[in-house]
Parts: sequence; structure tokens; C-alpha cells
Amino acid sequence: MPDILSQTLAVDFGTSNSAAALLDGGAVRPVPLEDGAPTLPTAVFFPADGGPMQIGAAAGAALTGGIEGRYMRALKSVLGTPLFHEERLIGGRRRTLAEIVTAFLAEVKHRAEARTGRSLRHAVAGRPVHFHSADAARDAKAADDLAACYRAAGFEGLRFVLEPEAAALASAGPGVPGALGMIVDIGGGTSDFTLFRHGGPGAALEIIASHGIRLGGTDFDRALSLAHAMPLLGQGGSLRRDFGPGALPVPNAIYADLATWARIPFLYTGETRRAVAEMQKRALDPEAMARLAACIEHELGHELAFAVEAGKIAANGGAGDAAIRMEMIAPGLAAPLSPAALDATLAEQTGGLVEAMAAALAQAGVGGNDVGTVVLVGGSSLMALVGRAALQVCPGARVARAEAFTAVVDGLALAIGQEIGTPVHAA
Repeated sequence: MPDILSQTLAVDFGTSNSAAALLDGGAVRPVPLEDGAPTLPTAVFFPADGGPMQIGAAAGAALTGGIEGRYMRALKSVLGTPLFHEERLIGGRRRTLAEIVTAFLAEVKHRAEARTGRSLRHAVAGRPVHFHSADAARDAKAADDLAACYRAAGFEGLRFVLEPEAAALASAGPGVPGALGMIVDIGGGTSDFTLFRHGGPGAALEIIASHGIRLGGTDFDRALSLAHAMPLLGQGGSLRRDFGPGALPVPNAIYADLATWARIPFLYTGETRRAVAEMQKRALDPEAMARLAACIEHELGHELAFAVEAGKIAANGGAGDAAIRMEMIAPGLAAPLSPAALDATLAEQTGGLVEAMAAALAQAGVGGNDVGTVVLVGGSSLMALVGRAALQVCPGARVARAEAFTAVVDGLALAIGQEIGTPVHAA
């Protein structure tokens, strides 16, 4: 009879990427969910003809290949919201986002079982410290939503482990007994911080405190899109009044949704198209409004979001000619994005990270100067502003980088053999 450990899969279901691993003989064994890749993009695509759901790289290929259908990303960010349980016409039939997340997790389970030859009936799953940092009820609902999806996907046993605490297990490394360190885990939708203390020889790592906020890489993208891309589509412009002198501001709601990964798929409706057509008639800058109309009509929102992300990465790397390239909307259209403009645009988000790190220190009852090492994990920790924010809070710390995309799942695998985290029982 196989034991529970051999039937347990570590799952890091992320806003942007997901990963899986096993604990095999006390060692972490990654489970590749796509050939040649350590992570799986957390994305799905439903062909318009009603064909089977595509996930990961196949979903992205369907989008960029011009196949008609519905592409969706950042599904984790709508956990705990009413939108998660609303039925929408997707891929030829009415579905909820809860059903889609369940199908994604079921496919992760199926692929892992096919790769390993094991029946994986249990999961040790990561979760952020807070899904919704400003709303306790919604935060609890998000955890319940995610647990229900794991259950519906076929996992009979489930234990949640806080993602930064998992990252600490995998990334803290050896240290001076009693020395303090902090994990800074910046993901696609949330940022989490764990203070830990190194134990002596053979002693377990001690978790001192964990704190988290709803802020991540998709929020960076949203801020950059609103500040640099959307003005080229008419945001911030004016509309002629039907009667009388003067002008009215262009409504912002469509732009806000177009800049938000999780909201993009729900813009392609007759109601949105009619609203944009009306704005076109009255726009004082008809050329810019025509670009918005083209973006909605040809369903280019995700291509634009990828272009914003690519511009962010280029500017973060110091490229002097970085830009948000929007040729998919109009020939030659681009929004320059220098490293200085990147930092200026994301100043509010950087401030949010600084405040959250300080709150984590306060929760632990320690000062920034007491922290000897800051370990950066998570895909969005690759942003230079994150390291600068960490040094602002912990000026004497050594800043180290762990495996940005797999530190959490590695720690979750190690947690399979330890009694940490919270068992989640069926409702």
C-alpha cells in the first residue's frame, strides 16, 4: 500500500505561472508540467468552435496564432470575488471561473500523474498570506474558493502552506544560529514577507512572522499600461457635449478593465462596443479613439497586455530604447518607457512594498537593522525596484536571490514531509 507522502503533490498555483513537485526520498523532485519548462503559464484558451480547453504555452500559442476563442490569465486574482461564480458564455457554453480554475487544477493533477506514474490523491498547496489584504471576509472567501477548486479537481486531502514560508524552507540556506532573515516573495498578484530565524545544527528553521498584501506584477503592468499605453487609445481625452459648450472627460472604466489582466476577457461585449462607438462620435481626438475601437473590435487586449509586460522587462533591464510596442493596434504605434519612467510610474507600488516590509518587521517585533539577509523570490522580484525597497527597509542586509519561479514549489515539496501549514477539510 502506498503511503500518503508518495501520493501527495506539491502545487504552486500562481497568478502568472504554476508548478508542481514531489518529495522523493527526502529530496525535492520537480514534476515538469510542460516539456522542457519548470513552470506552466497559468493561462487557458477556449476555442470559439467549442474545442477542448488549452492551457499553458498552448493557450498562448492559440492566442498569438490568431485562433478564434477566449484567452484568460490571472484567474487567481478573482478568487473571493462575485465574478468568480458568475456564469459567462465562454467557449460555446456558460461557465464560471470556478469551473475553469477547477479544470486547470485537474489538468495539473492529470499531467503530474502521467509523468510520475503515481496516483496523486493529496496536495500540499501554496497560498498567499492574504488574497485580499484590505477585506478580511473576501480574503477568507478566496481561501474557501481555492480549496473547493482543489477538492473538485480530485484532491481528497489538502493542506495549505503560506507561500513565503514555503520559500523560506527552500531558500533560507545555512546561516549563523539565531540570525534573522526575511523572504520577500513578489508574485503576479500578491506580495508576501516572512521573517525567519536560523536554528543551530540540526535545528529547524523558525518562522517568526508572515505578512502579505494584494500587490504584484500584474499591478505593475496595470499602472504602466494606464500611464503610458492607454493615453494613446484616448484615455484622459475629452468628448464633445451633446448640448452646450465645453467638453466632458472620456470615461475611464473601459481603460481600467483593458489594463487589468483578469478583466480583459469580459470587455468583448456588444455593450462595450456600443459605448466605444458612441465615444468615437464625440471624441475630440478621433484618431486615438479609433485605436481603442480597433483594440476592442479585434480583441487585442491580451496582446497589448503582453506588450506592456515586455516593455516593463526591457526597461527594468536598463534598455534605453525600451517601449510598449503597440503595432498590433496601429502601424508604428509605441509608448517609450525609459528606466527612469518605469521607476517614476511605479513609485506608489514601490512605496507599498516598503510599507508592507516595515509592517512585517513590526509584526515580528524586530528592526530593519536586525535582518542580516533578504532573500528575493517570485517572478516579479526580478524588478530592480524590489531589491532597492528591501535595502531601504533593511539597510544592512545582504540581498540574495533564490530560484525566482520555483522556490515556492520546492518549499511546498519539502513541507510534504513536515507538519506545517493548515489542513483543509471538506465543507
